[in-house]
Amino acid sequence: MRQIRPSTFSIVAHDPEAQTWGVAVESKFLAVGAVVPFAEAGVGAIATQSFVNTSYGPNGLALMRQGMSAQEVIEKLSAEDEGREHRQWGVVDANGHAATFTGRDCYGWAGGVTGPNYACQGNILANENVVPEMAKAFESTQGPLAERLIASLRAGQAAGGDKRGQQSAALFVVKAEAGYGGYTDHLVNLRVDDHPAPIEELARIYDLQQLYFGETKETVELDGDVLDAVQSMLHQLGYLQEVSGQLDDATKKALDAFCGTENLEMRLGEDHSKLDVEIYRFMQGLVKS
Repeated sequence: MRQIRPSTFSIVAHDPEAQTWGVAVESKFLAVGAVVPFAEAGVGAIATQSFVNTSYGPNGLALMRQGMSAQEVIEKLSAEDEGREHRQWGVVDANGHAATFTGRDCYGWAGGVTGPNYACQGNILANENVVPEMAKAFESTQGPLAERLIASLRAGQAAGGDKRGQQSAALFVVKAEAGYGGYTDHLVNLRVDDHPAPIEELARIYDLQQLYFGETKETVELDGDVLDAVQSMLHQLGYLQEVSGQLDDATKKALDAFCGTENLEMRLGEDHSKLDVEIYRFMQGLVKS
């Protein structure tokens, strides 16, 4: 069986305060997100690339689950792999210790760097600045881990990125019970499988993911001018027949129906007296368009 060789740059990282672990990757390769990223909450994250040995993902997570560090995982699995000199991978463990490995036979430019809570690596890159720029961007960016990972990918691309061009990207961030409904640890799990600007497309759908499933940061009282505006917009959008000026059952049902249609129900609390500002802004955008 012929092995796949995605020319790739990636970052694995950990946010100790938020207790999140993640991987971000870009490649001139179809659906790189199906091959490179692996992560488990409370355990760590792995990116495996360059003549990919996908067993590094589940096997590495299993070893870290048993208490091995990132460096120990790389040393053990690489020692057991006859094709290790063609491989490249990065690992961050439960404690944020990071390690990266680039085999001698990886195609250049190829290499990796590590820092506190992260490892960056890439192969078949335009130049030797790509990986250091990724690291610099990760260290200097504030905010949630997912946004720092996207910033790292953008910096890598700005520095030259994959020598062969762009095609796909992926973002995978885990946190215990942070998935939809709390049933998985998939806080963010997004893929762009084929696109001329995959990192920017990844950033766009990440913004949508945050709109639909992100935490409520700001609310407004649903009364007075705000209530009048919301009722007017619900009426224009076909959800409410009569603008009453009161927070009545018809308005609550219309708001429920709107949020259900637009996949915003995660942002709509049971108390209709307050409204998530993101719902209000989204509604405004629909009316203006």
